[in-house]
Amino acid sequence: MTIALVAGATRGAGRGIAAELGAVGATVYVTGRTTRDQQSEYQRPETIEETAELVTRAGGHGIAVQADHLDRDQVRALVERIDREQGRLDVLVNNIWGGENLFSWDKPLWEHDLDDGMRMLRLAIDTHIITSHYALPLLLRHEGGLVVEMTDGTADYNAVNYRVSFFYDLVKSSVLRMAFGLSKELGPRGATAVALTPGWLRSELMLEHFGVTEETWRDALENVPHFAISESPAFVGRAVAALVRDPDRARWNGQSLSSGGLAQVYGFTDVDGSRPDAWRYVVEVQDAGKPADTTGYR
Repeated sequence: MTIALVAGATRGAGRGIAAELGAVGATVYVTGRTTRDQQSEYQRPETIEETAELVTRAGGHGIAVQADHLDRDQVRALVERIDREQGRLDVLVNNIWGGENLFSWDKPLWEHDLDDGMRMLRLAIDTHIITSHYALPLLLRHEGGLVVEMTDGTADYNAVNYRVSFFYDLVKSSVLRMAFGLSKELGPRGATAVALTPGWLRSELMLEHFGVTEETWRDALENVPHFAISESPAFVGRAVAALVRDPDRARWNGQSLSSGGLAQVYGFTDVDGSRPDAWRYVVEVQDAGKPADTTGYR
């Protein structure tokens, strides 16, 4: 049985990944700051208990553990618990983010709130480093471990496109580089590290922003036509599940991957049966200034 830790699994991609790992029978430790008894600064309704229940309903075993991944003692205790209860860790998904309310789209560095920017760096970079520091010795105990660093944008796309604002751009590029660095340290020791990005994700926050649900998301297309290329959190979850089930996953070590790109390799689909290739669409249609048309892209 696969033992996985999805760090940052309260909502969005983390929740989708945890549930799809459950669908392939994994035991999944899901972490976050929001529980049914205590909310994080997000003040959102989603909880880690709900995510754990989704994992179990999907066929796996979900275990919710409240953890602030900036707190070294909490992360150390989390890994010690996994070791005590399972004796191994096969998959680490670093999905901690926490920055939606901290970055500004229209302000340069010197006008951006400095405290918000620095907090975003801590939440989205330091957390990944702290979690890897404590979890990797357990993951390396058995050969074949997998580390997935979750980001926004592929290495190729982010190399030539400025992503939103100074702090956002720095965070997402840093995570890509973390995956590359980890690949150099883990590869010779029998493990694999990759960076993975979803496309335009229909997260709970995105759906709420557009005033739609997962069932009615197409209603948003009248005002946001390119949202037609969007994908559910299950799609990137199935990308991770495909990597976990691939005995030859070491071929991806150090690479920047996308849910749409992996779907073309592994053949999985989104919940509607399509295979949205968002990053190719963004370059060839959206950024090229063409009218929204997903023909050939999903």
